[in-house]
Amino acid sequence: MSAEPPVPETSVLAVASHVVSGNVGNKIAVFVLQSLGCDVSALNTVQFSNHTGYKQWKGTRVSAQEITDLWEGLRQSYLDGFDMMLSGYVPGAAAVEAVGGIAKELRHKSEEARRPGSFFWVLDPVMGDNGRLYVADDVVPAYKGLIQYADLILPNQFEAELLSGVKITDSASLEQAIRVLHQEHGVPHIVITSVSLPLSSSSSQTSIPGPQASRNMSVVGSTMTSDRQPRLFKIIFPVFDCYFSGTGDMFAALMVVRMREAVATYDLKHHDDGAAGKALGDGRSWLSGDNVDALDLPLAKAAEKVLSSMNEILSRTCESMTAEMKRVNTHGQDMDEKTLHLIRSRAAELRLARNLGCLRDPAVVYMAERL
Repeated sequence: MSAEPPVPETSVLAVASHVVSGNVGNKIAVFVLQSLGCDVSALNTVQFSNHTGYKQWKGTRVSAQEITDLWEGLRQSYLDGFDMMLSGYVPGAAAVEAVGGIAKELRHKSEEARRPGSFFWVLDPVMGDNGRLYVADDVVPAYKGLIQYADLILPNQFEAELLSGVKITDSASLEQAIRVLHQEHGVPHIVITSVSLPLSSSSSQTSIPGPQASRNMSVVGSTMTSDRQPRLFKIIFPVFDCYFSGTGDMFAALMVVRMREAVATYDLKHHDDGAAGKALGDGRSWLSGDNVDALDLPLAKAAEKVLSSMNEILSRTCESMTAEMKRVNTHGQDMDEKTLHLIRSRAAELRLARNLGCLRDPAVVYMAERL
């Protein structure tokens, strides 16, 4: 394992929820980003005792004004220089717009300096899943108005439907949803993080690794061409028979690092080959030339590493959870259902701290294929 971080020096503003105990939101993002060599400033949008999957918690949500005040505090002390921004759960439409205002300001600053590639916004539009919103209705149009300013968005399948207005029922509608996001909203990079459609694979890589997984899902990504046409790829991965919270947050944080790494690697090879032209990392949104194939996109290379790390972390978390619940079931037969749920929730917290190798140097086993 290399001792050197995989990315150039990178300063990230991470905007997401925070919990005192457990691993979701910024609790994951800060750990992952710092572990992979990024300097992180955390702007927490909620302060909860634990995540809401426990079905009981204490704490508060920040207001749009508090987000704006915190940003103003950073700016007045010249602490507002960021290479990348990651935004996750934000409570309410006004707060979403406040976070969007920060991203637009950072974008404007990079363009004023004539360095359009010096800022990159990764937006995880947290709104709901499995056909159900868990934010207020007015959050949806707030995000629809903001995604045009993002460089990379990471919706799940339901959120992609909300943003595109396309119901995803098959490969054709999936492609249409991505096309709408590229062409009508101008989103440069898209990764739909949990596609439940049965997408066939042309390789043997999707064989299920062990007894913990029972079915497959896909991520589907695309980087648009200069005329906003999609360049589509899919990566099929196993789904574990365990329920976890924070997987989307881990995916987003890892994508920040791996996208930065993939672009830096591309530029290193580009310059080593003596090719003419501007470095990929210098251009706005790090958009690859139209001659770059979908499977060679930095976005695809990044997603391959992200999913491989996640598979290793989730496998170890599932093993640990299974062992813990076996001990509980052996010695805690008289526990009521509420207590068992709380113990199960704690056992399902992602095992990050003891598995740094999975984050830093995963075995890349899931490869991008054409959609």
